[in-house]
Amino acid sequence: MALPTRLPAQVRAGNPRDAILAEIAKREQEKAGSILWRTDIVGIADFGLRSSEPRFHFVNLEAGRVDSYLVTHGSGSDPEHDGWLNWFSNVPESLCTSRGAYMTYGWYTGRFGTSIRLEGLEADNSNALDRAIVMHRADYAEPAHLARWGRLGRSNGCFAMGDADFKLALLQLGGGRVLFADRLGLAADGTTVPRPAQGAGQITPLTPQPPRGEDILNPGVY
Repeated sequence: MALPTRLPAQVRAGNPRDAILAEIAKREQEKAGSILWRTDIVGIADFGLRSSEPRFHFVNLEAGRVDSYLVTHGSGSDPEHDGWLNWFSNVPESLCTSRGAYMTYGWYTGRFGTSIRLEGLEADNSNALDRAIVMHRADYAEPAHLARWGRLGRSNGCFAMGDADFKLALLQLGGGRVLFADRLGLAADGTTVPRPAQGAGQITPLTPQPPRGEDILNPGVY
């Protein structure tokens, strides 16, 4: 898959994909109900796209705008490190990304600096707090990493973003909003992006080998 022509955050509005994302955002807000503190913006992580694509969407329901950014997935969800998420897991120590709706909490200072705590709202991500699955910044989520390696690095299951993009997340997604993660694979025209057959359709609670190199740090440590 070719690298995006614009490595920084991309803004696309008014296309068929954005209409679908808006409906998903409204649906997840309705499911979460009265526990939410804010309903202006919903985060949607589309792990049906490769990590080289801006696949973390800030769906601003008040402004009618969708802004899209780079985001990582867990090394346990992509053991071959080809940039594609193969499966989700809620299992502790799996190093996997979990699917489902989360609620964002306030900021805290962890190993990667200021980060956002997340609470899983579904059975598929109910261990998020115990697993320290959070949002944070990371060097391996920067556009420069993508330009060099053709894909982002992998987290231990957290939603890691580049520094500039994460600063926007702190302002726009923190404090009682919905974050939804799934394998949607939505292209701008609303169609589904094709992906390699290997690993497709698997939802397996895998416990992989320990990560190496750039993935060794646990970004979710409180």
